[in-house]
Amino acid sequence: MHHKALLLAGVALAASIPAIAPATAQAQQAPAASAVNDSEIVVTARKREETLLDVPVAVTAVSGDTLARRNINSVREAAVLTPGLNISSDGAGRAFVSIRGVGVTLVQTVQPGVGLFIDGIYRPNTAYLNNPLLDVERIEVLRGPQGTLYGKNTLGGAINVITRQPGNDFEARGQASYAGPDDSWLVSGSVSAPIVQDRLAIRVGASHRQQDGFIKNVVAGGNSNSFNTDSVSGTLRFTPGNDVVVAVNGYYDRVKGHNTPYARVTGPTDYQRTNQFNTTGTTFYKYKGVNGRIELPVDAIDTKVTLLAAYDARDTRSPNSDGDFGPLDAVRLSGTDQSRTKTVELRFDTTLSDTLSTLVGLFYSRETFEADALTNILILNRSVRQTDRRTGDTYAAFGTVFWKPSPDWEVALGLRYDHEDRKATGTIAGNVIPPARIKSNEVEPRLSITRHWNPQLMSYASVARGYRGGGFNAPNAPLRTYQGDSAWTYEIGTKYGSSAFSLSGDIFYSDYKHYIGLNSIAPAVPAGLVTVDLNAGTVESYGAELEAVVRPTSQWSLSGGLTYMHARLTDTSEYTSVTGRTLSSDHLTFQPDWMYNISSDYVVPLGDNKLTFNASLNGKGRRLAATLNQTTPTFLKGYAVVNGSITFATAGGIELAVFGQNLFNKKYYESYIEKTTLQLAGLPASDLGIIGDLRRYGVRASFRF
Repeated sequence: MHHKALLLAGVALAASIPAIAPATAQAQQAPAASAVNDSEIVVTARKREETLLDVPVAVTAVSGDTLARRNINSVREAAVLTPGLNISSDGAGRAFVSIRGVGVTLVQTVQPGVGLFIDGIYRPNTAYLNNPLLDVERIEVLRGPQGTLYGKNTLGGAINVITRQPGNDFEARGQASYAGPDDSWLVSGSVSAPIVQDRLAIRVGASHRQQDGFIKNVVAGGNSNSFNTDSVSGTLRFTPGNDVVVAVNGYYDRVKGHNTPYARVTGPTDYQRTNQFNTTGTTFYKYKGVNGRIELPVDAIDTKVTLLAAYDARDTRSPNSDGDFGPLDAVRLSGTDQSRTKTVELRFDTTLSDTLSTLVGLFYSRETFEADALTNILILNRSVRQTDRRTGDTYAAFGTVFWKPSPDWEVALGLRYDHEDRKATGTIAGNVIPPARIKSNEVEPRLSITRHWNPQLMSYASVARGYRGGGFNAPNAPLRTYQGDSAWTYEIGTKYGSSAFSLSGDIFYSDYKHYIGLNSIAPAVPAGLVTVDLNAGTVESYGAELEAVVRPTSQWSLSGGLTYMHARLTDTSEYTSVTGRTLSSDHLTFQPDWMYNISSDYVVPLGDNKLTFNASLNGKGRRLAATLNQTTPTFLKGYAVVNGSITFATAGGIELAVFGQNLFNKKYYESYIEKTTLQLAGLPASDLGIIGDLRRYGVRASFRF
């Protein structure tokens, strides 16, 4: 469970506070992508350029232009276009992501199980999933374990955001949109230009986004899920010749928002739009970083050498938050934290013969996290301060051998070794916390076999293992540390692509050990209760995914995706042994069995201009709410959201559009906590819920030249 109320249960009843830490991991090279034509997309999912039909991985690629035209402004919103990808959020700095039910993280103290990469650099905090997309060329989602090439914390898969790069041509882009009734508006733009033709180019982009949201605070006043952010990024690309590339990128994001704005509700169909907090709970985030890439061909040994280095930082300030979720002014929270990640990777891509090639590399990351938190328990007239410091070092070596015995067949065998060393220290109420340490040594193999039946049709089979690192609990928890979890995934798929019709489908089975994803309450030492992150047991996940694009006529196209996923806990003895409690359901929290999307685009030519009519339907099946009830599970109803737009585009690169989101004002819950949590915390009991965005309608204008 992912709720802050649960974090306060141990405080109120046991007068001790669990430590808080972010999800951190490594930075690595992400897949880049570029559209060649409708039937051929070039990706680097295996860290080398290949067509989509050559890659034995279930991949979804969505262009930046498509995202803009569908008014999708974040990775979280883009999840509806990808089979198997499920993202939900309960605040500006919190997002919970899973692929095929694997890798879900419901609290930020747990390392993520799905990797997020921006231009090859791992973002260690999933909050970026809520942030606005700036100057994006493409989003790619790789489903299934990607640990062989991308390392730990990608056991569910990887999300890759590829931004537009500078080149020889001058280019300017701009976009502005406004939607009501919550005053949601966005302004963004970018400029790319050569400084020295064929040698040096620069690209700079910036954006501002804000919205009031749909949840009101009836006690403190104001909005409870507003969002306000500014972003800026820049890339300098140097190409001195002989295929040598040197690129440097920097970014800065400022975010102002709210976390966990839960309303007290009477059940999963009571769609409240108000909460009763004694404070607005505004939280501030700053993200910044710089990274560089050098690509150097060594013709003498037919090898391409790539060197990556990155520094990423996140600073959080939460000056005054309500910890009891109600009008009773019982618990107040405040605090700051800092997260820093440094990474370096060296990679060699070598062609040995017409049939044999290799990709090998080395990787290192250094992670640090520091937090200072103050909890005021007003009903007990007591304040408790805690500090938390965590460090992590990861070393890795990896390699893949690609063998093509004929043009129609390929066998790829890869292996990665990861060594992780993590440490935790800190204080609670002035008392030094005993240090804790986790060491792990993991191997992540991957084997794939590909068969090309003709230039438009291929099939593949693969088996791969991924893992996620473990973490720490409070000193008075029944376990100070918990181990990482892992997944073996077996997959069979096929892809077909042409200018008029494309289809990809796969079936998969994942065997998931020592599942991390349930946060719970356990007996504290020597007495009381405390919250814990833990290994809950074994999960079995299997299902099928389907994506298709059909063009009945040159003016009309239909696209869509469908996922069926059966993800269930099959053994929860680990959970019971730590907490002394049982689970009321074998479902995974917030994981639906069905997800689907379908979109229709019809283009009406108007001379050199065109008018495009778009309608889309995105849906999820019923989902298990976050619950500690041992007998009766709470399920959230399935829902479907209808969106639409009409866009006028000129031949000169100007677009004007009117759009509507959630046109039928469908009510649903983005996040939900069943009342047992508050009961165990000794607080007034009621369910807690955060509604999803209601109907918006607005206008958008953009240009490109």
